[in-house]
Amino acid sequence: MKLRGFEKIASFKEVEFPMPERKTKMAAGYDICLPQDVTIKAHTLQMVATGVKAYMQDDEFLGVHIRSSMAVKKGLALVNNVGIIDADYYNNEDNEGHIMLGLYNTTDSDVTMAKGERVAQGIFYKYLTADGDSADTTRSGGFGSTGDK
Repeated sequence: MKLRGFEKIASFKEVEFPMPERKTKMAAGYDICLPQDVTIKAHTLQMVATGVKAYMQDDEFLGVHIRSSMAVKKGLALVNNVGIIDADYYNNEDNEGHIMLGLYNTTDSDVTMAKGERVAQGIFYKYLTADGDSADTTRSGGFGSTGDK
């Protein structure tokens, strides 16, 4: 039985790129690499493909964080600061659970990143629910499908 991990999405199955992995035994985050070259224009927001999806237990989520080197050295920011990938995002009918990064280029110059470059980190977390929580449905769609209100 699979507990948690990463898989390529179908449209990137044949593309060679590093799968998320921890670089040291004490690292909390799994480095997420780019499956293709990407250029983000100055002062522009762009949704960047990772080519991967994550599976996990029902009481877990994947927190997606920008790598400090991307923020400090290249001036990139994850627009929502921390991406939250819910367990029911995996294999949803809209986009198969494809993890996308909303990156904003804070600089006056275009930023180019090469295929295979480590851009973000994914950390698996357990979460708690509040007394009286009655959520009992599951996601059917992809990005933003639980409502934008």
